Amino acid sequence: MSTVRADAFGAGPLSRAAALIHTLVTVEALLLLTAAPGLAGLFLLAPDPANLPLAALCLLPLGPSAAAALYALHHRGGDLTELRPSRVFLRGWRLGAGPALKLWAPLLGWLTVIAFTLTHFPATGLPGWWAFLLAVTVVGSLLWGAHALVLTALFAFRARDTARLAAYFLFRHPRATLGALSLLILTAAGTALLTEALPALLAAPLLLSLLRAGRPLITETREEFTA
Repeated sequence: MSTVRADAFGAGPLSRAAALIHTLVTVEALLLLTAAPGLAGLFLLAPDPANLPLAALCLLPLGPSAAAALYALHHRGGDLTELRPSRVFLRGWRLGAGPALKLWAPLLGWLTVIAFTLTHFPATGLPGWWAFLLAVTVVGSLLWGAHALVLTALFAFRARDTARLAAYFLFRHPRATLGALSLLILTAAGTALLTEALPALLAAPLLLSLLRAGRPLITETREEFTA
């Protein structure tokens, strides 16, 4: 008669897969719950350029929630018997909500100004190539924001230091930046072709992919910029 070691339970591949699914579902639910007031308001807004400032306000809670989700996913366990994703998420929210908001709010404000300019571009009198330049600026800002969100979620730097590191890593680790860009393109395409709710519904898997793409910058930050 074979015996099973007690410490072997929850350590197999099926258990690890179940642990990952459980963590993703829990983190997704908590992210949507903590960002729900803003997301509800966002989906109620009419698609009118005049509503861009209100849309930015609705998106404010998403930054801290995404940072908490990244924290929970980064610190997730692989053992089915030791899972505490809700506790880890709430710890990440307490630690990272303030720092995330310090970077998220200015980023939203900056993107709102650019979006408003693009939606009223004929009235600006600017040459056509300015529209392309502004679109590139939007993409660059979003990629910077993705790196900044990862750094804010996992490290306790001052906001200005996080901002500088995020800008530095845009070119220091092109694979991480390209990984974030591919996720941005995938999300934009899915939103345009399927539903506007897609980024919210798939937030946890997308953030997990962002973490995996950002491994080089996470490793360098830990080794070179922390004591």
